[in-house]
Amino acid sequence: MPGQSPYALATPTFAFPALAALAGRAPMGGPRETALATLIAARLAHESAPPNPLATPARRARAEAGRLWLSSVTVPAAIRSAIARLVDASGGNDPRAVIAALVKVTDVTAPHLSRSARFELDRLGVRLAG
Repeated sequence: MPGQSPYALATPTFAFPALAALAGRAPMGGPRETALATLIAARLAHESAPPNPLATPARRARAEAGRLWLSSVTVPAAIRSAIARLVDASGGNDPRAVIAALVKVTDVTAPHLSRSARFELDRLGVRLAG
């Protein structure tokens, strides 16, 4: 059987399958919106992670769109505040701010997330820390 072609691309992976599954399974309303907001904030933070962060202007534009979307969903105030902080930090150039905001999001959303979804957030924190 022939080996992989030298021109084949690596298979892309999705960093947050448990968060996405949780958002899909959660009942309509607060639980689903909390899972979706956490997923979107985590994806924005993921784009600032090494080794290939998204360019700063693109991250800023996505963070602005994330803030706009977040204003349209109903989540508890503590969760909204933590997620907004992570979305804002993801558009900047300070990895420590992103890590601190991610830790806060993980803390306030932990009761609403599955163990595997929390693990995905923890794994993102490790990746951001370098």
